[in-house]
Amino acid sequence: MRIAVVGAGRVGTAVAVLLTRAGHQVAAVSGRGATTERAEEWLPGVPVLPLVETAALGDLLLLGVPDDALEPVVAELAAGGTVPAGGWVAHLSGAAGLGVLLPLGEQGARRLATHPLQTFPDVDGAIRALPGCRVAVTADDEEGFALGQWLAAELGAVPFRLRDDLRPLYHAAAVFASNYLVATTAVAERLFAAAGVPDPADAMRPLQVATLENVARLGTAAALTGPAVRGDATTIERNLEALAEHAPDTVSAYIAMCRVALDLAVGAGRLSEADRAAVTVVLDRWIGAR
Repeated sequence: MRIAVVGAGRVGTAVAVLLTRAGHQVAAVSGRGATTERAEEWLPGVPVLPLVETAALGDLLLLGVPDDALEPVVAELAAGGTVPAGGWVAHLSGAAGLGVLLPLGEQGARRLATHPLQTFPDVDGAIRALPGCRVAVTADDEEGFALGQWLAAELGAVPFRLRDDLRPLYHAAAVFASNYLVATTAVAERLFAAAGVPDPADAMRPLQVATLENVARLGTAAALTGPAVRGDATTIERNLEALAEHAPDTVSAYIAMCRVALDLAVGAGRLSEADRAAVTVVLDRWIGAR
């Protein structure tokens, strides 16, 4: 199958590399910024062409552009009129669904939405991380699902079907699982440093690795430890006092996550409603004091 890639960033380039290795032809790529340099490094011999020209060259057109750029890129492609009628166009966005591809669908293109459930900080990491990851597939019909499942398999990934209307919820879950994990880690690193812990990133890595391993082994409910699951209102009070003194901007985040941990603990039968209520009194008092 001939593949054309519009938006040859980290993910688009990695997908193109893996499809090439699987024996498929990448006819052309298009993009901005460092696209030419990425193509020269990772896709030698593949031409970098303008967007509308690239779209005409593939049996499958892959859109790897950022979410905010997806709608204007589709509009530009529709205006260019080079996407073949009956050809497939797929995007790699997690939050967007099939609707964003409607202008091309109205011109006869067939729509597909796919999303690798993985994080891709660079091209090399993406090439290594794609195989084995899950890929969400949303399509209009069984032929589309079959193509999406085939595409995932060619990448060495594991496909699953995802309803179109649930893609934003699915993507929000991915944000919690990855982006907010990084954000939380950054907060923890800053607090450890403020507390005088040497090499805070290295110091907390075994804790985080063990935590994720416990989640994989036991599930979230059993893996939860700490003052919330114990109903330890005194320790939570001390935590909040320390945060208010040294990092007041983190107090509200601590309170929000503590409430989530309380809900998890109660739902798992590991914390009584009475003990949750005692902790909630502390949290509510701090909310009222801000």
